[in-house]
Amino acid sequence: MSKKTKTPKRPAPRRSWPMRFIVWGGTLAIWGVIALTALVAWYAYDLPEVADLGAVERRPSVTLIAADGTLLASYGDVYGDMVRVRDLPPHLPHAVLAVEDRRFYTHFGFDPFGLARAMLANLRAGRVVAGGSTVTQQLAKNLFLSPERTIKRKVQEMLLAFWLEYNFSKDQILGLYLNRVYLGAGTYGVDAASRRYFGKPARAVNLYEAALLAGLLKAPSRYSPASDAARSDKRTALVLRSMTAAGFVSAAEAGAALAGKTRGRAAAGNQARYFTDWVMGQVADFIGPVDRDLTVITTLNPYYQRVAEQELAVTLAKQGAKRRVSQGAVVLMQPDGAVRALVGGRDYDASQFNRATQALRQPGSAFKAFVYLAALEAGHAPGERMIDAPLSIGKWRPSNYADKYYGEVTLREAFARSLNSVAVRLNEAVGSAKTAAVARRLGITSDLTLHPSLALGASEVTLLELTGAYGTFANRGRGILPYAIVEIRGPGGAILYRREGGGPGRVVAAAQVDQMTNLMTATVAWGSGKAADPGRPAAGKTGTSQDFRDALFVGFTADFVAGVWLGNDDGTPTEGVTGGSLPARLWRRVMVRAQEGMAPAALPGGEAAAWETMGGPRDPGGGFVGRILRALGVDSDEAAQSPPAPGRQHDP
Repeated sequence: MSKKTKTPKRPAPRRSWPMRFIVWGGTLAIWGVIALTALVAWYAYDLPEVADLGAVERRPSVTLIAADGTLLASYGDVYGDMVRVRDLPPHLPHAVLAVEDRRFYTHFGFDPFGLARAMLANLRAGRVVAGGSTVTQQLAKNLFLSPERTIKRKVQEMLLAFWLEYNFSKDQILGLYLNRVYLGAGTYGVDAASRRYFGKPARAVNLYEAALLAGLLKAPSRYSPASDAARSDKRTALVLRSMTAAGFVSAAEAGAALAGKTRGRAAAGNQARYFTDWVMGQVADFIGPVDRDLTVITTLNPYYQRVAEQELAVTLAKQGAKRRVSQGAVVLMQPDGAVRALVGGRDYDASQFNRATQALRQPGSAFKAFVYLAALEAGHAPGERMIDAPLSIGKWRPSNYADKYYGEVTLREAFARSLNSVAVRLNEAVGSAKTAAVARRLGITSDLTLHPSLALGASEVTLLELTGAYGTFANRGRGILPYAIVEIRGPGGAILYRREGGGPGRVVAAAQVDQMTNLMTATVAWGSGKAADPGRPAAGKTGTSQDFRDALFVGFTADFVAGVWLGNDDGTPTEGVTGGSLPARLWRRVMVRAQEGMAPAALPGGEAAAWETMGGPRDPGGGFVGRILRALGVDSDEAAQSPPAPGRQHDP
């Protein structure tokens, strides 16, 4: 039997290299598509809800208005009218596209050419100087995503950009971008920014204004005309050149716009920031949580505010370095407590700490008003005589200014000359508890230490509460609560709060109002506060703390109550500044300018004898002689030598 022979197998033909490349390339492409699909699905899994473009979280805006209707400041996120691209002057969207996305109308949401150009520019510069995101990508990020720089955010940004391009027209996408983009100063959208910076709607901007707004997109705070006009103009010039390069305007048009630099007047915003910050801290107390857009009508008078700011600035500029005074504060209110001006420091940008409402300072002899009122209510009288002489209470030995004593004096003279020994004797007679109770009745809310030094203002208070307490005398004995808010309106003008009445009613009897006015008019007419004389009936009191650390003058006329403080945040001594020197003169200048054109009127208790307001016993500075001394700038305030309050800090 014969054996079958096996036929040998032929080897399989080997694929050529081109075929191998095609096979493997196809395989990799398939797996790449699968991986890309999985990656997209992974990042798309937690994409934000995009069905409602209007559901964008933002901080409610609070707009503060002065008593005359002037815009003071805006807090929160401010949006203007929603505008359509076709309703805007063409140069506004053109300016934005020139610097942000020149191929906007031709790409599909992602611009590879723009990205390559940005990468090349960054490589040449060695740092990031350009971005490759399209307007659509920026809109996706602004509407739906956080600003974090991660791969996930970038992928989601591109996915959302494709979604926007698929569902909206180019003009709709550009319109959404122009209405939502942040442009500084709390404004979102070109209309809000145009109203903030130029005082006009976006529909009315000229070429230069349009370029300026487009220039803000890169860095709103850095290029804001409100913070740096020169830098803003330089950035605007760059935008105009970009518009020329993109063919949106001619070189002649850009040159004319740059040469003219015409732009509307900026809306009056961000004024009186110490005042507006103080107001913002009170809004929630009246209406609860701020969860909607609000308009707050305030008591502030822009003219009086400018007067207070200017006069404080002049005082510190002329005398600050020489007298070692670096800070100051001014409060001006009407007798009913309506705050018309409030300055909390020399420079808000340098320090937001409010020295009118937050700083606790020793009032010095300005606190004696409460001591004397307590004594008058206990039966003492302005003409009553007491001995001004050295005294000791335990180990404490208060002294008069320059250790000068007058012997037997009336209470009127002791108050006018700010004699410390008499104030301490009165306080001992009525008791520190009684003095503190009187102070609280008139509106002092800060902690008061029941020690004999209370009579000389050793316990710290704020300038606002001290000025408000003196307002009680100007208000004929009716207590006042300093206030700044007249009305709060919600969306659509709905009234959420409106001030009605206010104040605790009568807290000082008419007889004591007359007596206190008698004492305080003597202080201004011929006493320690004669440098404050505004040329019309006025009353007040000087205050100087130990080592000349704090210097104050607080007083009133028939129309206004004002308080002034000068000193240093860290409590370092000034160069001999007393309440009767720089503060008194600053107070006088503020009051004279504030009451310009107003007819002089009598004070409450104005029936005091004329000789008591023009001069008095042992009065070397009253009448004609006093005016000569004031003209020469002679200081005569008797400083309260009170010890610093232990354990308290003066600075913020």
